[in-house]
Amino acid sequence: MEELEKLVEQMERGDISLEESLKSFERGIRLTRTCQQALQDAEQKVQILLEKNGQQTLEPFTDE
Repeated sequence: MEELEKLVEQMERGDISLEESLKSFERGIRLTRTCQQALQDAEQKVQILLEKNGQQTLEPFTDE
């Protein structure tokens, strides 16, 4: 995520060539896909942990 943020900042500054911008964009797309997959995996693990006896039981989140 940190690398993705750096790429975006660099591209927004506009101080790199078009070719470098395209390479950064491609890298950003790959990083985004990796982050999305990690999030989906985490959501799936949470879903599995919340299932009890074949029934979904949602519990309130407390930020304590």
